[in-house]
Amino acid sequence: MKNIQIDDSLGIPKYRQIINSIYQAISTGELKVGDKIPSLNQICAEFDLSRDTVMVAFNELKAKGVISSIPGKGYYINSVDVTVTERIFVLFDELNAFKEDLYTSFLNSLDDRTTVDIYFHHFNYQLFKDLIAASVGKYTSYVIMPATFDYTSDILAALPDDKVYILDRLKADLKPYPVVYQDFETDIYDALVDGEALLRKYEKLVMIFPGGKEPEGRMNGFRKFCEERSIRFEVIRSLLNRTIKKGEAYFVPSDRNLVRLVKMAAEQDFELGVDLGIVSFNDTMLKEVVAGGITTISTDFSQMGETLAKMITEKSQTQIPNPAALIRRKSL
Repeated sequence: MKNIQIDDSLGIPKYRQIINSIYQAISTGELKVGDKIPSLNQICAEFDLSRDTVMVAFNELKAKGVISSIPGKGYYINSVDVTVTERIFVLFDELNAFKEDLYTSFLNSLDDRTTVDIYFHHFNYQLFKDLIAASVGKYTSYVIMPATFDYTSDILAALPDDKVYILDRLKADLKPYPVVYQDFETDIYDALVDGEALLRKYEKLVMIFPGGKEPEGRMNGFRKFCEERSIRFEVIRSLLNRTIKKGEAYFVPSDRNLVRLVKMAAEQDFELGVDLGIVSFNDTMLKEVVAGGITTISTDFSQMGETLAKMITEKSQTQIPNPAALIRRKSL
């Protein structure tokens, strides 16, 4: 198809290939102001792409003022100013509601001359290695979310030291790099201190800690708070075969367990915040309304995105803990 090139063998998202194709056609003079580009349906049919993929590309081009749409007629070139000064590689562990808030905030904090390609390793170490290896030399900055992986410095050594930014976790072997991170142990400890008066009305605090991708610092901070204050507590791996009791307050890392716990409470006619307490992690809009409002301990993901964007823009080499807080709602 004229002006649009998609190569399945490239490790570049399809939406980004559409954008790059338009940029390339403009830079070579093939497309000028007023020229019509292929329609969304044409691109979908030609390359067997979903409408969402093509729409993401079109929305970015529209946001940057490169194209505009005329209802009933299609999309046209609106500007040939497509200078890109910064190309950023972003590697997340996974996409969920709060990571989406982080990513959206990050994008909104960058200027129009910056492009971002986002990838996900899904906690797969080999995929993590392969994606980083394939990105070498293609970007001006690299944002890496190592998540649960330790000892990744050898992998990151392939990237330029002054262009790498670590996100979300402070890793011992990655201390030379700038980072915006959550201090999980301090965050939960401080949040519990802040909410101690609420927690004291419960006979026992119970943390569900399945391990795996969950940060161990969160459990350490919970234990420290309870032990220092002689508060009865328990750490369990799951709710399987668990009978919840009045006077317990649960700290729940996964949304799946959160839903299960809310249902268990309803089945026993327990009133949340009175008979049973629930504290979730990582705040989302949904938790504002579920069961009348779920109390959360959460870092500020929007702030994390803004801080990261500022760090890259200013070429900062600092290490910044992201703010977190206890957000009180009915469930506690």
